[in-house]
Amino acid sequence: MTVLIIGGSGFLGTELVRQATVAGHETAATFASRPGRASGVAWHPLDVRDSSGIARVIADVAPSVVVNASSGKSDWAVTADGAVRVALAAVEQGCRLVHVSSDAVFSGAHVRYDESCLPDPVTPYGAAKATAETAVRLLVPGAAVARTSLIIGHGRSVHERTVHALAGGARDGVLFTDDIRCPVHVEDLAAALWEVALSDAAGVFHLAGSDALSRHDLGVLIAWRQGLDGARLPAGRRADTSLPGALDVRLDSCATQERLRTRLRGAREFLSGDGRAEVETAAANYP
Repeated sequence: MTVLIIGGSGFLGTELVRQATVAGHETAATFASRPGRASGVAWHPLDVRDSSGIARVIADVAPSVVVNASSGKSDWAVTADGAVRVALAAVEQGCRLVHVSSDAVFSGAHVRYDESCLPDPVTPYGAAKATAETAVRLLVPGAAVARTSLIIGHGRSVHERTVHALAGGARDGVLFTDDIRCPVHVEDLAAALWEVALSDAAGVFHLAGSDALSRHDLGVLIAWRQGLDGARLPAGRRADTSLPGALDVRLDSCATQERLRTRLRGAREFLSGDGRAEVETAAANYP
């Protein structure tokens, strides 16, 4: 089977590529600025603002499955319009499509959100992601839209690097005690995405960890994991700032978890213990 990962050089994309190659799939991936380091992968430069470029890559690769893990943050042309272009090209080639979305599509007004909840974004990024979801589901009725939360793993995520810098005094800032999410390990997320991708399941899926933690509480766990002093992490309240965005958004992944073999661990589990949970590869759960 041939698979294509859009955004394969990113944090999540790198793990998706790794698991695909371990599973023996013929793997292609795209990059915006520089290719990833994985060998045995066909790397393609791609700007998702370029419709003809997307169509050309998908036609050349001829994948059975396309996973769109690209991220343009609040750049509408990338995050919203880019997702539409990928969906149109996937339809043209008859590919299975999995679109990776975010808990940013929710405002936090209801705190707990299951797969049936409708987007109500409050930031430009959330609006772009919500628009992408709607377009993908309309253009590709058989597609899977997978919402996730903070992605953590092996000290390489943005949040983990921020914690390291704050605890070491290398940067200023605070970790919010009232900004709550359900962090997921990158290996669990990638394995679950491949499990969904290789099925014929369509619709919305929630792929988040089972623990709801504030960014500060998560930071303390990360600091302990990395042998740092969590007491040195500065704390603050997002509600006391002018920063936009939802406060408490908890993705309820129970319905999706019941359909998966891959177990979506909570952060208290994968950031604690003797280390085996952190280094254990989720590929054992991946066909």
